[in-house]
Amino acid sequence: MRNKKTVFIIAGEVSGDVLGANIMRAMPDYNFIGVGGQNMCAAGLDSLFPMSDLAVMGLIEVLAHAKTLQKRIKQTIDAILKSKPDLVLTIDSPGFACAVIKAVKKTDAGKKLVKCGLKFHHVVAPQVWAWRPGRAKKYAATFDRLYAFFDFEIPYFTKYGLETIAVGHPISDNIIGKYSSKKQFRGDKVVALMPGSRMTEVKKLMPVLRDFVEHAPNGFKFVIPTVETTDAFVRNAVLEWKVKPEIISAKHRYELYEKSFVAIAASGTVSVELAMVHVPAIIVYRMNWLTSVIGRMLLNVKWVSLVNILLNKQVYPELLGVQANANNILNCFNDIVNNSETRKKMISELKSADKLWRPDDNSVAERIVDKLRK
Repeated sequence: MRNKKTVFIIAGEVSGDVLGANIMRAMPDYNFIGVGGQNMCAAGLDSLFPMSDLAVMGLIEVLAHAKTLQKRIKQTIDAILKSKPDLVLTIDSPGFACAVIKAVKKTDAGKKLVKCGLKFHHVVAPQVWAWRPGRAKKYAATFDRLYAFFDFEIPYFTKYGLETIAVGHPISDNIIGKYSSKKQFRGDKVVALMPGSRMTEVKKLMPVLRDFVEHAPNGFKFVIPTVETTDAFVRNAVLEWKVKPEIISAKHRYELYEKSFVAIAASGTVSVELAMVHVPAIIVYRMNWLTSVIGRMLLNVKWVSLVNILLNKQVYPELLGVQANANNILNCFNDIVNNSETRKKMISELKSADKLWRPDDNSVAERIVDKLRK
């Protein structure tokens, strides 16, 4: 007979891995099994398989990795049925999470587990306010509880009967009150190059960043932080660059932000981090052309950067698809570094968003854990 309750936890991306590790450390009286990265493994998880197998984004990219994903889905389903957990907690990676849970619920063994009290909770609400609003109803049919980041997201899901709790943005736990962009810059000014955490996006952005770096004005030092899934690729790629950037581990990225004059960053989690540390940035993103076309047809918002969306204005310039080229980046870059008013205005607007990221002094993991125990 088990003395501890068991949580089957799944994270498929770096940000989810960090949050998952914090949740695990805040629940030492629970057993954890499932899928995670280096942070969750450091917290005691023996991951079923490498988290990098799930770090795929984009319609065409997912299709290209379909065989591996199907294998991992089945492996995860079998592990849940075998371990008979008290709770399945999934963090982001919605496609994988929903596929696994729907399949578990269809099995006879899964139905028995649900009848005996197995619950399914998910962290990170899909941005139904931006695109594909129908996902809210599907989430309500899949999960028993949803942990969203912002209060404004709650009504989109509760109207379908899904218990939804706003817990704040988890990145704020590591940044707000701990890091801030410095005002004094000595020697070469640091430019943070952030090509993303997924291999698919890194492969598309590295050539663009290389072209930008080789045409950038003198007096700047370029630094690229890398995660475990992309480190080897990035280090090998920059060997051919005429201007060699410094490569550091992503675990030191907050220290990098503090001394960064400007950042060139892939759209996604990193743009939120940069906004919280008040770092002027240019957001870039490239994807498969078909994914890009479909995305433009489905999006209901003007911007992709969360700080732009929350403030309902363009704080960070956004260069997406074919617009994400070295010439356009250089134009935006020169405006920020040569026009002090542009830079000051951007920093001021970033500061005005601080109150939107975090509802109180408790960490997001603490808020989630408090609800998990009830």
